[in-house]
Amino acid sequence: MCHQMFTRLILSLAIVLLVSGAAFGQEGGQAQSLLDTGRYVPDIATFLQIGGCSPAGYTWDGKDVYFRSSMSGVSQVYRINEQGWPYQLTAFEDGIDFFTLSYNGEIAIIGASVGGSEQSQLYLMDTETGRVLQLTHVEDVQYGSVTWARDNKSIFFRSNEENGRDFFIYRMEIATGEYDKVFGDTAGVYVGIADISQDNSKMIIYQFTSNANNNLLLLDLKTGEYHQINENQDTVMYLSPTLMPDNKTIWLTCNDNEDGIARLAKMTVGSPEVEYADDGWIDPRWEIEGLGFSRDYKYMVAIVNEDGYNRLKIREAETKKELPSPPLAGMLGGGFFDKNGGCLVSFAGPTRAPDVWKWNPNSLELRQLTFSIYAGIDRTMFTEPQLIRYKSFDGLEIPAFLYLPPDYKKGEPIPFIVHAHGGPESQFQPHFLRNVQYLILNGYGLLAPNPRGSSGYGREYMSLDNYKNRKNSLKDYKAAVDWLLENNYTKQGMIGIRGGSYGGYVVLGMITEYPDLFSAASNAVGIANFKTFLENTKPYRRAYRESEYGPLTDPDFLAEVSPIHKAHLIKTPLLVIHGENDPRVPVGEARQIIESISSRGGVVDSLIFPDEGHGASKRVNVIKQYRKMVEFFDKHLKPGAM
Repeated sequence: MCHQMFTRLILSLAIVLLVSGAAFGQEGGQAQSLLDTGRYVPDIATFLQIGGCSPAGYTWDGKDVYFRSSMSGVSQVYRINEQGWPYQLTAFEDGIDFFTLSYNGEIAIIGASVGGSEQSQLYLMDTETGRVLQLTHVEDVQYGSVTWARDNKSIFFRSNEENGRDFFIYRMEIATGEYDKVFGDTAGVYVGIADISQDNSKMIIYQFTSNANNNLLLLDLKTGEYHQINENQDTVMYLSPTLMPDNKTIWLTCNDNEDGIARLAKMTVGSPEVEYADDGWIDPRWEIEGLGFSRDYKYMVAIVNEDGYNRLKIREAETKKELPSPPLAGMLGGGFFDKNGGCLVSFAGPTRAPDVWKWNPNSLELRQLTFSIYAGIDRTMFTEPQLIRYKSFDGLEIPAFLYLPPDYKKGEPIPFIVHAHGGPESQFQPHFLRNVQYLILNGYGLLAPNPRGSSGYGREYMSLDNYKNRKNSLKDYKAAVDWLLENNYTKQGMIGIRGGSYGGYVVLGMITEYPDLFSAASNAVGIANFKTFLENTKPYRRAYRESEYGPLTDPDFLAEVSPIHKAHLIKTPLLVIHGENDPRVPVGEARQIIESISSRGGVVDSLIFPDEGHGASKRVNVIKQYRKMVEFFDKHLKPGAM
């Protein structure tokens, strides 16, 4: 009896499951058909939840990896131990600006500022517990360029606390928090710490006189005496110097050659001569963006800029034997070594968010350590750009990256956005850019030129827009639009332009110099008036920027290149985005252009963030910014879209 009842119960359950399974199968089929109707483009808020991780520190024993990520909404520091699970170490409301690990890995210095002010204060952190102690408390002072002494007992840093303008270098004892000045004889120039000798007796100091020129100083930390290592030049950069254990040999990169390319070189203390290592390790066509060594000086690593793509190369320092690079195709960076030859690498690409990997060039072991989330977005929807070149007004060849929607049909005009990068001595590189992929999936094409004045192509190319050649770079952007039109990628009425910082100036310059070229423009933290910009930017930035844009003693030229004086010519609908606390390009630049256009009845919209500085960093604000920007472009570049 019991057996019969149990059998009937099993049969009843089976029938129920079959019926319900059929129903579920039917509903699943309907759901699948709904998912298959039309192309799914997630909201920008979803795109901005896509993660990204970059190396921040690595213990010499190879046990602990530190990385930075904005997965919480702002940049914080995380640790991965041998168990492999990330542990969040910091929880600053506005995120952190930098992280510098001590040699023993037990403590670290964190730099953090508030509201985008960039006035980083210093904090001491216990890397095991995450406990933090604030070391500096002067809100209107910027601390940075932190470097640990090898004994882990003191740090060196730069600060402009003396007068708000000049940066001097200090040493702080970690046990007491007290510090004293060790270098302060270069008023009016920008200084930073480049390297400290293995025995803690010498320091190499950067002394920047412009964006295209610097000197290297060697400071004796015991006597306080210093001397300049290199000869005085006007447009030479000596970067990434490492003082070898003999305290005489310096490896670095230098562009004092006929091509003006930053190449691997060597100097000897006491001689200003630069000896280039033309041994075939690095293709002489490409610039070296960074150079470093393992802690024991056994390995040398270089980040090489190959036409906008970063590659990583490794070799043995003493034998010069080249070692295998990580078998990863994309944008590579990093270079933290452990005692066993393991190297932390940052790997990303146009369709891949950055992650931290570990590569051992001896054992050829490659392991991914962080796994950025994609917020449920299918990566196969993302677009790889094409590297193209076009001729400008004077025949100069301009490199640019061209993005096209996945369903683009050749010869069919689509809405297009020209992207103007910042700097100007910067470069658009095909990193993973969430907002760019979002635009492409919303039916836009995007062209990102690297006009004259961009870095990455040698000293001469970078200098071609300096001072009174400022408008020649605008002509390069005009030629970009001409190229798009000639190749039927777009048509008049469907072309927009966007840019931030110096790129924001480009936007304003283009819509005043070429009032009928664009149908929509977005300017983020851009310069409208070079005179007021130079007068109101932070004092420590003024001389550095005058060398690029022109001096305040030449007001007529500054007026000539300032878009505010041609604002009456603007016809293009303009979106202006800025942070109230911007220390670089003060918010008054935004208010000037908004007032000038609106007072004449022009079309201008704005978004001013009270808690941001030179660009939005908080996720909630970034979402607002890009959602508004896309809606603005849709309204003016896609008839009937709104």
